[in-house]
Amino acid sequence: MKNKITTKANFLITLLFLGLFGLGCVVNAAHTGDVIIFNVDKNFDATARTQISAILIKVTNSLYFYVEKNWWDAQPISKQNEILTNLDDLSYEFDNKIYPTLTSVFGLEWRPGVDGDNKIVVLFEAMNSSEGGYFREADEYIKLQVPTSNEREMVYLSLDSITDPARLKILLAHELVHLITFNQKNKIFGVEEDTWLNEARADYSSTILGYDEKYEGSVLQQRVKDFVENPSDSLTEWLGTKYDYASVSLFTHYLVDHYSIGILIDSLKSKYVGIDSINYALQKLGYQDNFAQIFTNWTIASVVNNCVIGPKYCYLNKNLSNFKLSPSLNFLPFTGDTSLSVANVTKSWTGNWLKFIGGNGNLTFTFVGLKGLDFRVPYIIEDSNGKITVNFLTLNKDDQKGRVELNKFGSTFKSLIVIPSLQSQVYKSDYLEPTYPFSYTVAITGSVSNSEKEIIQQLLDRITLLKQEIARLQGQTNNSGNENFCSQLNSDLYFGMINNNEVRCLQQFLKNQGKNIYPEGLITGNFGNLTKTAVIRFQEKYALEILTPLGLTAGTGYVGPATRAKINQLLNVR
Repeated sequence: MKNKITTKANFLITLLFLGLFGLGCVVNAAHTGDVIIFNVDKNFDATARTQISAILIKVTNSLYFYVEKNWWDAQPISKQNEILTNLDDLSYEFDNKIYPTLTSVFGLEWRPGVDGDNKIVVLFEAMNSSEGGYFREADEYIKLQVPTSNEREMVYLSLDSITDPARLKILLAHELVHLITFNQKNKIFGVEEDTWLNEARADYSSTILGYDEKYEGSVLQQRVKDFVENPSDSLTEWLGTKYDYASVSLFTHYLVDHYSIGILIDSLKSKYVGIDSINYALQKLGYQDNFAQIFTNWTIASVVNNCVIGPKYCYLNKNLSNFKLSPSLNFLPFTGDTSLSVANVTKSWTGNWLKFIGGNGNLTFTFVGLKGLDFRVPYIIEDSNGKITVNFLTLNKDDQKGRVELNKFGSTFKSLIVIPSLQSQVYKSDYLEPTYPFSYTVAITGSVSNSEKEIIQQLLDRITLLKQEIARLQGQTNNSGNENFCSQLNSDLYFGMINNNEVRCLQQFLKNQGKNIYPEGLITGNFGNLTKTAVIRFQEKYALEILTPLGLTAGTGYVGPATRAKINQLLNVR
C-alpha cells in the first residue's frame, strides 16, 4: 500500500535544489543501536501517531531495519534473537530473489535517491490490524518541500509481521514495487500513477516471485475469497479495502496471463497512467484488443472460466482453473405470466453478474442505461443440454436500450446470465466515483393457454376471498399487530420487485419490528423506497451481525444472505 502526495512541482523543485546545492540531505552513516524519530502516517498507525522512536537493529548490504524502540526494549533476548534470525533470512531473500527479480521486471528504484544512500530503510511499526505495510511518497522529497519527509528511500511494515517470515517477504516485495513505481513514473515522467494500477502491480509481485505457486494460504487464495464475497467492486475506484485488492488481483492475473507481463512493464514505463497506459502498452505490443474489451472478457471469464467456450473466456493460471463466480440468482415463477422490473446503480468498471432461472414460456430481457454513457452488456445462455453460448446485447446509442428474447425459456433454455458494466471513463483517479442508474425488466409470457389462464384466475379469486376471510378472523382474535404470515425468506429481495409474496412477508416482518423500523407499515408486495429505507434501518440496528462481517458500515437496502439469515432467525423466535 502506498501513501502519496500529488505534486509534480514538488519533485521538480527538489531536483533543482539538489542540482544547485548538492545532496545536502545525505544521511550520516548509520550504526546498529542508533535511535531516530521517524514521521509516520497516522491513518495506518495503530494509535494514530504521527511520529515514533525507532532503533536500528540490523544493517545488511541492501537494507536498514528499524523497529519501534519501546517495543524492542520490552522483548526478551530470546525473542530479539529470533527476530534477528528472521531478518537475516529476509535479507538473504531480498538480495538473492526479491530485489533482482522485481528490478529486472519493472526497473530500479531511485538510486541513490534523496538520501544519497543505496540502502533501503525498513521501519517496523505498530499498525492497524487490517494493514500490512505502506510507502510514503513524502519521504522522497526534502524537508524544504515536504516538512514531514523522512528524506529516505524507505518502506513501513507492520510490527505484527516481524515474526512471520512468509508474510514478511510478500509485504517487502509489495512495497518495493511502490518504490520502483515512484522512480519510473514520478521521477522519470513527472506523472502520478493511478492508485488501482499501482496497487495491481505491487500485488502481482507475489505471483512474479512464485509465492502463489502453493495456493493454500497464498495471497492469491485470499484475494479469491474476498472477490467472491463482494465481486461488484469498482476496479478503478480505490478506497483501500480488501475488495479493492481482490478486484485488481483477479483482473491483473487475467490480463497478464492473456497479454503477458509486458503490459504491466510497458504501461509503467510510459508517460501515461491508468487505463490510458494499459491501452498504450497493448498497442505497443501489437495487440488489437483495448482495455474495454479486456475488461468485458474478464467479466465473462469470471463466471464461465472455460477456454472451450472462447479462448478469452477463461483464466490461464493453474490456481484459478476451477474458479467460477456465482452470479446473483433470480428465480422466475414456473406458472403464469410474470414481469420483474429492477432499478439499480453502478460505477464505472464494475462487474454486475445477474442470473435468471425458472420460468416456463417466452422470456424477454430489456436493459435500459443512461443516455450519454457507455454500457456493455454481454449475456450467456445455457440450453437444456448444458451448451453455453456468449452473446452481446446491442444497445441503442441514444437511450442505451436493448433487449433479448428467448422462446421456450425453462425448457429449451435453462438459464440466462447478464453482465452489464459501465465503461465510460468518467472517473477521476483516487476519488469516489459517482454512481449511475440502469434498469432491467424480465418478462415471461405464453406459459399457459387461455383456458388454463381462466381456471388459474378463478382459483386465484377464490384464494383471495379465503385470504380476506382469514384476515378478518385473525383480526378478531389477534389485535396485537405482531402477526406473521410466513416463517422464512428463501430468496434475495431488492428494490424494484413488484407483486411478490416474499416482499409481503418482508414488509409484515418489518412492520412487526416497530414504528422505528417501518413506520408506514404498508403490506403491498412491492419493494419500493419505503421498504428499502425500512430494510436499511433494520440492517443498521443489527449491524454487528449483518454489516460488519461484510465490511460495511451502512445499510444497503438489499436483502441478501446475511440480512435474510437474521430475519429468518427472528421469524422463528416464538
